[in-house]
Amino acid sequence: MAAICARHGGTLDKFVGDSVIVFFGDPDSRGIQEDAVACARMAVEMQQRAHELGVDIRIGISSGECTVGNFGSEDRMEYTIIGKVVNAAARLEQNSEPGRILISDTTWERIREHIRCEPRGGIQVKGIDTPLVTYWISEPLRSDAAGR
Repeated sequence: MAAICARHGGTLDKFVGDSVIVFFGDPDSRGIQEDAVACARMAVEMQQRAHELGVDIRIGISSGECTVGNFGSEDRMEYTIIGKVVNAAARLEQNSEPGRILISDTTWERIREHIRCEPRGGIQVKGIDTPLVTYWISEPLRSDAAGR
């Protein structure tokens, strides 16, 4: 997953248990739309690789402004990302299904001309007052796309 992240220009923030946290736009950005498309393509490739390994993973993607930098204390400092968008991405992942990629409407707005998606509808999640409007990325796995 780390190699796939690097190939698409993402910043691998950390591994937490069996999760991987990746963000785009810092320290380098291709632009808001381009970063979102790269993130979605990375997620599709991660799904493909996991599927090849016989594992179905859940992925959640949310887009927006976050705070990125070094956080901590004199004893422990960590370069990471924080903010509501990060929490939304985690909630999307939790509400996704194995083998699926669930995205926010803000991500859909940025990728819809480049990546096939289908509406899932609104979901209410912990820590966010209003329902999140969501979409599934519906790009086929590589084995399904051989005839394209």
